[in-house]
Amino acid sequence: MTSSNYPRDLRGYGRTPPDPKWPGGARVAVQFVVNFEEGGENNVLHGDAGSEAFLSDVLGAQSWPGRRHPNVESMFEYGSRAGFWRLWRGFTQRNIRPTVYGVATALMRNPDCVAAMREADWDIASHGLKWVEHKDMSETEERAAIREAVRVHTEATGQRPVGWYTGRTSENTLKLVIEQGGFLYSSDSYADDLPYWVRYRAEPHLIIPYTLDANDMRFINTQGFGGGEEFFQYLKDSFDVLYAEGETAPKMMSIGLHCRLVGRPGRFAALARFLDYIASHDHVWVPTRRQIAEHWHSEHRALADAAPEIS
Repeated sequence: MTSSNYPRDLRGYGRTPPDPKWPGGARVAVQFVVNFEEGGENNVLHGDAGSEAFLSDVLGAQSWPGRRHPNVESMFEYGSRAGFWRLWRGFTQRNIRPTVYGVATALMRNPDCVAAMREADWDIASHGLKWVEHKDMSETEERAAIREAVRVHTEATGQRPVGWYTGRTSENTLKLVIEQGGFLYSSDSYADDLPYWVRYRAEPHLIIPYTLDANDMRFINTQGFGGGEEFFQYLKDSFDVLYAEGETAPKMMSIGLHCRLVGRPGRFAALARFLDYIASHDHVWVPTRRQIAEHWHSEHRALADAAPEIS
C-alpha cells in the first residue's frame, strides 16, 4: 500500500505549503479562464463522428452519430456571437486580463474574437486542436494532434502558446505535452490550490491546477448551480476562505468560464457581482496563468528539484 512505485502523488505539499510570495504581498491570486471552444466542438462538419453532447443547455444531450444537432450548434454559436463579447466587455471595463483556453480550430474560425483578445492583451493558452476526447486516441494520434494544435494556434493568433489545457485528457496527455516542449505550464490537474512541479525524464514541468467546481459548467450539470445567486455565493465563499487563509498561507483561486454559458445575461450578472466583490478587497492579485507561471519559474524553481517523476 505504500509502494514507492505508486504513480500518484497523494501527499503534495503536506502540512506546510510554500509561501507563493505573490506580488504585492497578495493574500490570494484570483485567476479567470475563458474557455473558447465554439467552432472546435464535435461536429460532422469538422470530420467528427457525430454532434457535440457536452456542456450545452440541452441537458442530457446525446451525440447524434453522423448527423448535425442544430439546437446544440446554435448554443455554441451564441458563445462566439454574443457571449464572448459580453465577457470581453466585462473584463476589459475592469482592466482584468483572463487567460483564454483557446481550441485551435475555434480560434481559426473566429478571427474577430482573436483580434479582440489580442487588443486587450489576453493570455491565449492552447485548449487542443479540437474540443474532443483524447482518451480514445492512440499515443501516435494524440502526439500529432498536440503538434498540429500548436501550429494552428500560432497561425491563428500570431503567437505560439506557452500554456496548455486539454480538459478531455488521456493518460498520455501530460507526457506528450512535455515532450512537445515550449510550454511554461500545463493545467490538466485539479489537485491543489497552488502550482506544483513534476518531472518527466528528469525534465521539470510546471502544473497550474484548474477547477471544475468554481466553474460555470455547473449551471448545466444535474448537480450544480440553479441560478446566478448560487454561482455568486459559491465563488464568494471560495474567495472568502482563501482570503482568510491567505493571511498566513496565500493560495490561488481558479475560476472557469465558457462564452456560451456564463455569457448568457442572467448568469453574467452573477459573475459581474463577483468581479466587483473582489475589487473591494486589498491584497488581491488577478493575474493571467502565464503571469503565475512566470512568477513560479522565477521564485520557486528550486522546488522542482524534489518534484516527483511521472511515467
